[in-house]
Amino acid sequence: MDLAQLFVALLLGIIEGLTEFLPVSSTGHLIIFGDLLGYNDEASKVFKIVIQLAAILAVCWDYRERLVHVATGVASDPAAQRFVGLLIVGFLPAAVLGVMFHSKIKALLFNPLTVATALIVGGFVILWLEKRNYHPRTNAVDEMRWPDALKVGFAQALAMIPGTSRSGATIMGGLVFGLSRKTAAEFSFFLAIPTMFAATVYDLYKARDMLHAGDLPVFAVGFVASFIAAMWAVKTFIRFVSNHTFIAFAWYRIVFGLIVLATWKFGLVAWSEV
Repeated sequence: MDLAQLFVALLLGIIEGLTEFLPVSSTGHLIIFGDLLGYNDEASKVFKIVIQLAAILAVCWDYRERLVHVATGVASDPAAQRFVGLLIVGFLPAAVLGVMFHSKIKALLFNPLTVATALIVGGFVILWLEKRNYHPRTNAVDEMRWPDALKVGFAQALAMIPGTSRSGATIMGGLVFGLSRKTAAEFSFFLAIPTMFAATVYDLYKARDMLHAGDLPVFAVGFVASFIAAMWAVKTFIRFVSNHTFIAFAWYRIVFGLIVLATWKFGLVAWSEV
C-alpha cells in the first residue's frame, strides 16, 4: 500500500463528503475525479460504496437526536409514525425504479461525459426554477403531507442518471412542490438515509467478491475523510440555504460540466466514454 493510493483515497473521501448532500452530484464528481486520477478499476467501485456509507452515517450522527426520538417513539408516537410514513412514501419510487433500471443505467451512463452533460442541464434547470415566483406553503418537515413526500420521491428517482444529483433533484423538486428551502434540504437529508442505505447494501452485496483485506487501509482513510467532510458540509449547507438561493450551485455545475466537455473536445484529457 503506497502513499499515492492513500492520498487518492483521502481526496476522493473529501470530495464525496463535501458533495453528497449538495445539489452538485457526488456520484458525478467521483466518476470524474476517479477517472482523472486513474482510480476507476473494480476495487474503486467498492471504495466508492464505502465512502458513500460514511457520508450517510455522518447525516445520521448530525440528526441523531431526531432519529433516536423517532426510533424510540415509532411504536406509540403518532408524530414519529407519520415521519416514518413520509420517508417510506418518499423512498418507494426510487426503490422500485432502481431495481428496474439501475444496472442498465450504471452500465451505459456512468462515464465523465454523461456526467458533465447532466451537470450542465441540471444547472440550467436550477436557474430556471430560481426565476419562478417562490411561495412556500410548507415550512417544516412535520408539516409535509404524504403527496408531498411521494412527489419528492419521484424527483429523487431522476438522480439515477449520474450527474443529476440526488440531493439536487429532491431539493429542487421540494421547492417546486411548495416546500421551503430549509424544509426541502432537511427532508432530502432524511430521505437519503433509507435510500442510500438500501443502495449501499445492494451494491456491497453485488460486489462482495471484490472485498479484500488488503484494501482496508485505503477504505479506512476514505471512510474517515468522507465522514468528517460530510458532517461539516451538512451543517454549513443548512445555514446557507436558510438565507440564500441555489444559483451559486447552478453556475458551479454549468462551469464544471463545461470544463470537462472542453477538455474532452480539445483532447486535453482522455476521458472514458463507457
